[in-house]
Amino acid sequence: MPLIQSSLRLLPNPDRVVVRPLHLAPEPRDINPVNNDRVRRIIAAVRAMDGRTTQAELALVLADFESRHREIRRVFEERYDQVASEIGLADPLDRAQRQLIGAYFCHEYSFGAAAVMNPSIVPHPDQTGLTEGALRFILSLRAVGEGHISSVTFRQGIVRVDGTIELDPEPDLAVAAKAESQPDGSVVFRRHDCSNRLDEMVLFPFTPAQRNGLEDLRLVRFEDDDGNRAYYGTYTAYSGAAIASEILLTRDFETFELRALQGSAARNKGMALFPRKFDGDYLMVGRQDGESLYLLRSPDLYRWERGELLARPEYAWELIQIGNCGAPIELEEGWLVLTHGVGAMRKYSIGALLLDREDPSCIIGRTAVPLLSPSDEAREGYVPNVVYTCGALAHAGRLIMPYGVADSSVSFASIDLAELLAMLCPPSVSRYSLIRDFGQVRDRTDA
Repeated sequence: MPLIQSSLRLLPNPDRVVVRPLHLAPEPRDINPVNNDRVRRIIAAVRAMDGRTTQAELALVLADFESRHREIRRVFEERYDQVASEIGLADPLDRAQRQLIGAYFCHEYSFGAAAVMNPSIVPHPDQTGLTEGALRFILSLRAVGEGHISSVTFRQGIVRVDGTIELDPEPDLAVAAKAESQPDGSVVFRRHDCSNRLDEMVLFPFTPAQRNGLEDLRLVRFEDDDGNRAYYGTYTAYSGAAIASEILLTRDFETFELRALQGSAARNKGMALFPRKFDGDYLMVGRQDGESLYLLRSPDLYRWERGELLARPEYAWELIQIGNCGAPIELEEGWLVLTHGVGAMRKYSIGALLLDREDPSCIIGRTAVPLLSPSDEAREGYVPNVVYTCGALAHAGRLIMPYGVADSSVSFASIDLAELLAMLCPPSVSRYSLIRDFGQVRDRTDA
């Protein structure tokens, strides 16, 4: 097998924590609930303290937590402002009172203690100061903490011309991004101004639709018709009861706009955006019927209706279902789409399709065997027998692929693109497909 696996491994890390709002309600996952009587009782108790007691209690809190977070006094005051606004409290308080009250309505959250998984990778907007042939990249990760709540985190690194990957050291501290609702229903996240490092920032669920997680971000560097570049990322919003597809937009990885997608296609998981338009339309690949891949077209980035069938399960390792593993990658030979297939014993493997560069509805070839399957050494974890990626990167003739292992950790692999393309088989209809009367997948011969 031409796949080369790196020794790099990203593991869950309970040591990295952020300060999160503590919401006093029977259901701790509710978004912004306010139990007014309880809140007022706590505030009244702090206000009743004399100045010396207030300072002493605040000092105890700071002794425990100030070294673990950036500008925690400021965080406490901001949290006090939120709570006071929610209950309509306008009385003036001194700084120590505000900070101590804010501390009562905060808590530490270990956002990646349970798992880190399902990465995607894109070129960094800053490519200065590198040696010849090197590429700086941004890696997005799905981090899972208490309550199986998923958030988005980032790492940065460099890939050398030989495919060697070097990650920047993980910072000790982490900071939750600031989130603000917009009049149009979108949400804007901003990197906290107490931090200038992307890999310190965490994007947390903010809306009711996202309550239980921002899952499986599929980043892509998108080039507009006028040559301007932006970064989009499709992801799954999970409320705890329902899923929906949403999209993230950023140009600088400091400000992020998150918006729900509309249309019948947006009710499904795993949508992935092509990095440029076709004849004025945006294109995506996604799964619409629970088992097959579809090609979706839309003149509107935010509305997606049902598309055309692209590929059905064909080989034994993918008979249960197939889906994409990230945004299509443009090569001279065509559009490379990494896929995941689910086989016997719910074993997830990674394969590939190659689509025609001018007409992506045409399949040129697909892998008859997986590029990567769970190995005996790397199949155990929170969800065993799963390898999964949300996006890879083509660089210097190689495919660089970070991937999740058993929904628990992240590893890295690379493969020579020429060898990968040589593995592809012309599209065909398997005996299984004929028996099931799945119909023929469109290929070059009937385009």
